[in-house]
Amino acid sequence: MNIVFFAHPTFLNQQSMQRFARMLTEGMKQRGHTVELWSPQARVLQLPALPVMRKWLAYIDQYIVFPREVRARLKNCSPDTLFVLTDNALGPYLPIVANRPHVIHCHDFLAQRSALGEIPENPTSWTGRNYQAYIRRGYSMGKRFIPISQKTKDDLSRMLSAPPLTSEVVYNGLNQPFTPSDPGAARTLLSEKFGIDLSAGYLLHVGGNIWYKNRLGVLEIYDAWRSTAQQNLPLLMIGEAPDAPLLTKQAASAFKTNIHFLSRVDDEYVRLAYVGASVFLFPSLAEGFGWPIAEAMASGCPVITTNEAPMTEVAGKAGFLIPRRPNNPASVNDWANEAARVVETILDLSPEEHKTVVALGLKNSERFNPEKALDHFEQLYQKIAEEDGLNTA
Repeated sequence: MNIVFFAHPTFLNQQSMQRFARMLTEGMKQRGHTVELWSPQARVLQLPALPVMRKWLAYIDQYIVFPREVRARLKNCSPDTLFVLTDNALGPYLPIVANRPHVIHCHDFLAQRSALGEIPENPTSWTGRNYQAYIRRGYSMGKRFIPISQKTKDDLSRMLSAPPLTSEVVYNGLNQPFTPSDPGAARTLLSEKFGIDLSAGYLLHVGGNIWYKNRLGVLEIYDAWRSTAQQNLPLLMIGEAPDAPLLTKQAASAFKTNIHFLSRVDDEYVRLAYVGASVFLFPSLAEGFGWPIAEAMASGCPVITTNEAPMTEVAGKAGFLIPRRPNNPASVNDWANEAARVVETILDLSPEEHKTVVALGLKNSERFNPEKALDHFEQLYQKIAEEDGLNTA
């Protein structure tokens, strides 16, 4: 089968999307298919310009230069080619291949829902609303979709004016080898690496500063827990360097010396951090999926996450669930205190109870096997290609 994958440009530094595109291209090559990866290149963006102009130069490369290049490539492209958009945010490219066999991977519709005013925590500007409308007009021409979760599938159905020919949920596979090992040994290595005493354990969060990750909520839970707890375990926040609101929140905390922001952490130490953590906190406001939940469980770490889809889809029956952080500031303290009690519940587990929780998480994480995911993608690609009359031999 001939497959062309459309991917986000590397100059946007969207690491998760780049890893997903690589997983697909390498996985399909290993399965014997002829594969090409098409993505915008930094052409206009290479020109000297003020920093404020770089976003607009990037748009020119993505939405003017690249579509012209695609149309030129199509002249030499085999008619027996399946075109795969690796993300629904690549919707503006779909009209170019809408009349040819295609499928669109859908990760989340959070930006789309924000533009429609559905998410009060993330108001969208006039330009942002029009940009999201532009994306939606593109992918709405699609006929075949592969959502990453049932939640994403439900959102997709609301975004489309008519049911698509294909909309089948496929959970991705974990893109690294997350496995449990000795927590004590992991804590020793991490203590030496970062110069923090982690020997007694620690609370962990992994994520960026984007609004829905709710990193402020993580600090609120930690403060609430430390205010009543007998233990003084530190909090590790692995991900992007903290933004101004996070730094302000940390500075105001009575436990600020125990809150540690770690950025540019190598994958090896992220995996160790999962293994050594006493509790993994993931109180997201929304997600397309929520990979850190599965990563932590696969590493043998108990997980606290939000009692809403798709976090509940990923956690299954193995996670400890808390309500979504309220948008009303007057209710936040009660929410943080409730979550803090769940933290304490996990830390108070007996060795046998802890063993049971870890076993449930490991069993749940087996659903996210990367080879099984790639096999499922391949089966869907083959089915779509055959239904659309392609020669897949």
